[in-house]
Amino acid sequence: MNSERIINWGILGCGKIAHYFATDLKHVPNANLYAVASRSLEKAKAFGNDYEVSTYYDTYEALSKDPNIDVIYIATPHVFHYENAIMCLNNKKAVLCEKPFAMNALQVKKMISTAKESKVFLMEALWTYFLPHYRYVLDYIQSKELGDIKTLKADFGFRAPFDSHGRVFNKKLGGGSLLDIGIYPLFAALSILGYPEEILAQATIGKTGVDEDCAMQLHYKNGVSASLFSTVTEETATEAIIELEKGTITINSQFHKPSSVTIVKEGKSKSECIEFGVTTNGYNFEAIHVQEMLLQNRTESTIMSFEKSLQLIELLDNVRNKIGLHYD
Repeated sequence: MNSERIINWGILGCGKIAHYFATDLKHVPNANLYAVASRSLEKAKAFGNDYEVSTYYDTYEALSKDPNIDVIYIATPHVFHYENAIMCLNNKKAVLCEKPFAMNALQVKKMISTAKESKVFLMEALWTYFLPHYRYVLDYIQSKELGDIKTLKADFGFRAPFDSHGRVFNKKLGGGSLLDIGIYPLFAALSILGYPEEILAQATIGKTGVDEDCAMQLHYKNGVSASLFSTVTEETATEAIIELEKGTITINSQFHKPSSVTIVKEGKSKSECIEFGVTTNGYNFEAIHVQEMLLQNRTESTIMSFEKSLQLIELLDNVRNKIGLHYD
């Protein structure tokens, strides 16, 4: 295993999140952004110029067939994740695919089976899982210093300008609050509490047929519960608050991004706020993990495993069924 080996990355899709990822890739040791692809050659070239990338394509297929690329980051809208990932995997390219992994569990299962058959690495880009503050919280809970968890409350909301053709409100692009941002509170519950015994949900379905907000209640054994909320019509605190037997842990706004953590211990008059000094957008941490997996010749992440992605998409499917949200 050569830890100094340069990993050549390709980026498929040149939207806003791809810019964040490309910026942070500069902070990943031995990472090289080798090529980018858009359905517009002009857009691909402009993106490439922004990041000093001389190889760019106007088709995703051409990128997936470039023999010099080790791994492809898929940054297209939700509805295209499945077909883009399958194409890359069939062309023997490792894949880091933006969340949600796909539109439903059937697609995710097919992606995973294709990766296994092709013996190629595949991972959902649930970047929060790799951020230092989130890893700290998971370890702190595991230490049992504050006892067992009683409740979890997490939300994510922002006010999106209404555009029936834009990604957020367009049903044909997998729009709605749940898949776009509701996935983060659901992920927090899944990673902290596990899969629930009971799922309750209700939503406001807007005039374009997607959920503009979604409220979820998850119930677990021993009376533990999670209250989750997402919306694209208003700004919310976007915090995750974990109440335990002997105190409270708050992942401060915005909990899904590099953030700080506040801990209040029972019997203590002062809270403790922990900063983590992250100076990037935070996407570098998942990229570092992907490279570690590739250098170890792994085909599955040891953190964001296939099982976790399956559980997450099954949670999303279950909530969608509860609120009557169905995509083509």
